[in-house]
Amino acid sequence: MNRALAVPSFLAFLRASVVSAPVAVGASAAPPPPAADDGMSLEQVASLRTVQSVDLSPDGSLVAYTLSVPRIPGVDEDGAAWSELHVVPFAGGPSRAYVPGPMNVADARFTPDGRWITYSARRSGDEEPALWAIPVAGGESRRVLAFAAGIGSHRLSPDGRRVAFLAAEPERDARRDARKEGFDAIVFEEDWRRRRIWIAPLPSLDPPPPVAWDGETKDAAQEGVKAEEPRALEVEGSVADFRWSPDGERLVLAITPRPLADDDLMLRRLRIVDAASGAVLARIENPGKLGGFEMSPDGRLVALVSAADFHDPSEGRLLVAPATGGELRDLLPDLLGHVRALAWQDARTVMFLADIGTGTIFGEVDVLTGEHKTHFSGGTAGDPPDSPVLAGLALSTAGHRAAFAGSSARHPAEVFAMAHGDRAPRRLTDGNPWLAAVAFGRQEVIRHPARDGLELEGILIHPRAGTASGPAPLILVVHGGPESNMQNDWLTGYSRPGQVAAGRGYAVFHPNYRGSTGRGVAFAKLSQGDPAGKEFDDLIDAVDHLVATGIADPDRVGVTGGSYGGYATAWLSTFYSERIAAGVMAVGISNELSKAFTTDIPLEDRAVHTLFDPGTKWQFNLERSPVYHAEKCRTPLLILGGTDDTRVNPEQSMQLYRALAMFGNVPVRYVQYPGEGHGNRRATSRYDYSRRMMLWFDHYLRGPGGDPPAWDLRLGEEPGR
Repeated sequence: MNRALAVPSFLAFLRASVVSAPVAVGASAAPPPPAADDGMSLEQVASLRTVQSVDLSPDGSLVAYTLSVPRIPGVDEDGAAWSELHVVPFAGGPSRAYVPGPMNVADARFTPDGRWITYSARRSGDEEPALWAIPVAGGESRRVLAFAAGIGSHRLSPDGRRVAFLAAEPERDARRDARKEGFDAIVFEEDWRRRRIWIAPLPSLDPPPPVAWDGETKDAAQEGVKAEEPRALEVEGSVADFRWSPDGERLVLAITPRPLADDDLMLRRLRIVDAASGAVLARIENPGKLGGFEMSPDGRLVALVSAADFHDPSEGRLLVAPATGGELRDLLPDLLGHVRALAWQDARTVMFLADIGTGTIFGEVDVLTGEHKTHFSGGTAGDPPDSPVLAGLALSTAGHRAAFAGSSARHPAEVFAMAHGDRAPRRLTDGNPWLAAVAFGRQEVIRHPARDGLELEGILIHPRAGTASGPAPLILVVHGGPESNMQNDWLTGYSRPGQVAAGRGYAVFHPNYRGSTGRGVAFAKLSQGDPAGKEFDDLIDAVDHLVATGIADPDRVGVTGGSYGGYATAWLSTFYSERIAAGVMAVGISNELSKAFTTDIPLEDRAVHTLFDPGTKWQFNLERSPVYHAEKCRTPLLILGGTDDTRVNPEQSMQLYRALAMFGNVPVRYVQYPGEGHGNRRATSRYDYSRRMMLWFDHYLRGPGGDPPAWDLRLGEEPGR
């Protein structure tokens, strides 16, 4: 079916969405793009607003959150989505936009007294992100602190009198002068500046106005108020994250040797330091990857999310250690899942969120006895489609109220709240009210056996009612990592066809193959040392199950994924080519030999993926490379990726493209996105990606096939429909 997009009406919608500055999200949010006659449209996907982070006021009465608002291709200046600051009452009611419009708000937090919200942003007059504050009672934002290198993550001390923040150490004068003279060579993995933690006094946010420090001049905002220069704590290494102790006398620092990707992933370790001098008071040697961490309200313990050991693919164990250093204890040793967030309710109780299979649980555990209980479980098999999968845990000071970001099969992330005694979280926001009118394909959790008997699961989106009779064309959407998992929540985005494909008559399956998270350490390790082995056989076993149950047409199977999911796409399109009718690979691996020597995470790759040095198994690596099997490929393959990808070097895409093009046995196309990295951020790049992906699948799974569809896409056109 050919359907041309009505350009004037689309652009009219886009302009309306730009000029509107909603006060109540949902009540006056911009209308959706024109509805598609075959289900959810790509324009609707491009307009989705998503809650990014949440924070709860100390008294638990208000939730502050950041809202991602996409830019509109062809209307806005191109770039990543804006991030706005909004506040919604915990009890429910209209959500108010505090900092709306073309803005990039980050790290929004209530002050300890609950009267202000601080955030970092680059506003008018800022050369780098500065620290701003806006009164909760209403009023204009005020710049609190500016710093020459820019302010990264920040946290106020418990008494509200100091602020600690992360920033790169200043560039040496000689280096800066040399660059101005044209000596701008980059010395790979040596030309870096460590992240340091800086502490500055925070003048009262009540009049007189606060002081700003710009790194070069001291300018008191009002006569009689003296500005003090932020001071950096002298600590060894680079600071990746931090927390204050409850008394404000200490800081818990996550330290890495260098501010490089591999170090951040594998070598973060905790240090307790004196907040005045930076002297190390205690060391906590987490055994592997590190997630979140918090000091207990009495200052005696530190709870952290850590890997079980150095070879554990993902942080996910809830551990606790004395704040003076000492032995780590696993609070949930039998948990067949992965803890993703934690917060202390009191000095004895840790609240947590954990991925369990395709869903999440919100629970608590007693740090003394290990007794634990679950308060809520969502997103698992049999749950209703609006059952939320939770993230972003925030607690009130008393610990009896919680706020989350939650998504479901019916909507992307929104704000949810839950009080002590509630049976389930309440949804507080509706950033995309027009979704209520969209006809969705039914979504459910599917379990099936692998060929070796291992039970696997994934999430299936059925074709929208009335769009398919009999077995449907199938799109397999493979997650990356592989230390990640698909959850039973919102599964539609620029790189995931989800409900767009379901509206066109496709079945869309999201497999959690062996090596995925959400099922404990042992399951996450099942794919180690066997790249493209049983882990990708699991994908074919999933297809076989869907064919056997009458859901999928075996002759019309497509596959897509990014990063490790791109590796899976390339493997299925070459090694298993006779089973796959079309592939869309993004930032994927095609040559295990060269990938090992060009990625920015070589340590992580060896420690938690291959378990061997790349130079020790040359032939094995070669045979587990899609490019090795390129000659037998008969699967039309679309390859997509950014030119600035450091995780999976663009040469991986180029090698597979060149091999397939030279053999000449199958249609292949390689689309490069200038300036994009390991995934697209800019609005136009995302919109272009989604259109090309769906056009490729429509052409080869529902259409005539043969030569590739037209390569030259323009805004307002949707050829091949």
